[in-house]
Amino acid sequence: MANMGPYENVKENFSWSISEKELGYHNGEILNIGEYCTDRLCRMGKKDKLALIWEGFGGDVKKYTFNDMRLLTNSIAHFLKGLGLEPGDRICLFMDKVPELYFGFLGILKMGGIAQPLFSAFGSDSLITRLEDAKTAAVITQKKHLQKVRNIVPQMPYMKHIIVVDDDGSKPLKEREIAFHMDQAERIEHFDIYPSKAETPSVLHYTSGTTGKPKGAQHVHYSLIAQYITAKYVLDLQENDIYWCTADPGWVTGTSYGIIGPWVNGMTQCVLDSGFKAETWYKFIEKYKITVWYSAPTAIRSLMKDGDEIVKKHDLSSLRHLCSVGEPLNAEAVIWSKKVFGLPFLDTYWQTETGCIVISNYPGMTVKPGSMGKPFPGIDATVLDLKTYEPIKKPGIVGLIALKPGWPSMMRTYWNNEITYKSKFKNGWYICGDRSSIDEEGYFWFVGRDDDVINTGGHLVGPFEIESALLEHEAVAESAVVGKPDPVNMEVVKAFITLKPGFQASKDLDLAIMNFIRKRLSPLAMPQEIEFVDSLPKTRSGKIMRRVLRAKEWGEEIGDVSTLENDM
Repeated sequence: MANMGPYENVKENFSWSISEKELGYHNGEILNIGEYCTDRLCRMGKKDKLALIWEGFGGDVKKYTFNDMRLLTNSIAHFLKGLGLEPGDRICLFMDKVPELYFGFLGILKMGGIAQPLFSAFGSDSLITRLEDAKTAAVITQKKHLQKVRNIVPQMPYMKHIIVVDDDGSKPLKEREIAFHMDQAERIEHFDIYPSKAETPSVLHYTSGTTGKPKGAQHVHYSLIAQYITAKYVLDLQENDIYWCTADPGWVTGTSYGIIGPWVNGMTQCVLDSGFKAETWYKFIEKYKITVWYSAPTAIRSLMKDGDEIVKKHDLSSLRHLCSVGEPLNAEAVIWSKKVFGLPFLDTYWQTETGCIVISNYPGMTVKPGSMGKPFPGIDATVLDLKTYEPIKKPGIVGLIALKPGWPSMMRTYWNNEITYKSKFKNGWYICGDRSSIDEEGYFWFVGRDDDVINTGGHLVGPFEIESALLEHEAVAESAVVGKPDPVNMEVVKAFITLKPGFQASKDLDLAIMNFIRKRLSPLAMPQEIEFVDSLPKTRSGKIMRRVLRAKEWGEEIGDVSTLENDM
């Protein structure tokens, strides 16, 4: 039986206080995510239950109980505090999906720091942008990523420590660098957890935008209230489940539902620190008898591409509940998963800024393939008129997805960017930046984003950041970056480039520019296609009109071009 009862009944009687009561939290008390995900579970009698089953690239396996996790997060918190790091310091996690990343996240919160997870695929340029904005006090990383940090250390006088979790002593560490070996560290039985309250800052997640620098969405410890109950109701996490969230904690899904949500519910979860391969994934599910699987449409479409026959080679009968996140889940993927797994993937919608699932399909509710589902019971969601910002009453009319502020995990601000934060609210609503319609039964149907952010494989990539990096290449005069349709990743990055005099378009230059971006930013930001052009569409004020380029790639109407200074 599902944790969540009939949708309409739950919606009518829902209050966030239900979550507070189940967690034993009372207004004004200490609320620390790190403590609630570890010590609290041990006090509840779960100290010997498996918390994490981790498998690495080479097949190495590590297993940790909730008591192991309690002690190790204490060890990390004790170590960080011993370095002189203080509550409120931003501490970056820059690692692959190793146990130190997961436990480090909770350890930072236990000592009162603000966890700042970043993708290990980021290059030095992407790193410095985010570390500079946050004035990050420490970075926890691995040897394989250390050089990226070293490249920018001279630009970061505020950076106190670079902590290397797998240093083997073969090469001397440099100034500000220090080794920490979690499994060898003294296990700290008692650590005085920082007495954070509901509104104490907890996590700083950076999200890309169409203009300007990436923005740091600031969350607080009270987010736990929403993450606990959405994980319980939407992901339907139950006592004996083995849960797998495929998301990297560099992305908010990997923290809200890859760390906080499952562990505050006392779940055993699996982590696979390996690249995508259908055979590897199916073996992983079969080996650990995974029951609840939370993944992304890009991965699902890739599995579809590899066909049905490979599925039949594996015993996947343990699966009982599947969910998807990161981008719209096309109807074909829902139908396919029902055919091959006997279960539909249920689409869930939310954002870095929302901190938790806000619109979703639910266990027991009729699934309309291609639909986002309905608002979570504690969320007041609608679509607003594009001009008046008033709720649209008529079914089927496209508007801006909007949420009534006040749910527990809503971001509290953008770091050092209150003006942009305030601009996200109109007429008493938080504007998500996406467009949707609502049908006569209350189901939401995604239409598209209201901006130019590129959603490649569920990861948001800001065109401005890529364009800025492109301009640093010796051959590039001007650039414009848009998303291009892709059958697997939904979108991939396409760059339009004008060249400086003396440079000629060629395949070699094409590849050189691609690799330049891959190294400077990340593989996600690397253009999958480059088109060399004589000029870019601009307004008379000189602003490049990306929407003109994007419309051509997507076969859409270009719309009003009266402000263009030139024709393409």
